[in-house]
Amino acid sequence: MSDWTLWGIIVGGMVVTYGTRLSFIVLVPPERMPNLLRRGLRYVPSAILAALILPELVRPGGTLDLSLHNGRLVAGAIAALAAWRFRNTWITIVAGMLALWLLSVG
Repeated sequence: MSDWTLWGIIVGGMVVTYGTRLSFIVLVPPERMPNLLRRGLRYVPSAILAALILPELVRPGGTLDLSLHNGRLVAGAIAALAAWRFRNTWITIVAGMLALWLLSVG
């Protein structure tokens, strides 16, 4: 495969991806969007973040580890508890990072 073909595929994929997302935003004004869909869209960032983080918590090193010896999973649970209790992003980040550091040192 030549360099031009590869770059054409990359740029084409970018244009299609950007176009489909932009069309959803431009063609459907928020006031015409169904209320149920608008309410559901509020949860998209949280769902994406969870989808990015969860594999790192339960599969450190590429193998499934749901034991208490998995420091990442325990630190993630502590961060989740801090988020639930305090509802503060900074406290959640500090609690999770501190727990991960203490579990990796000890």
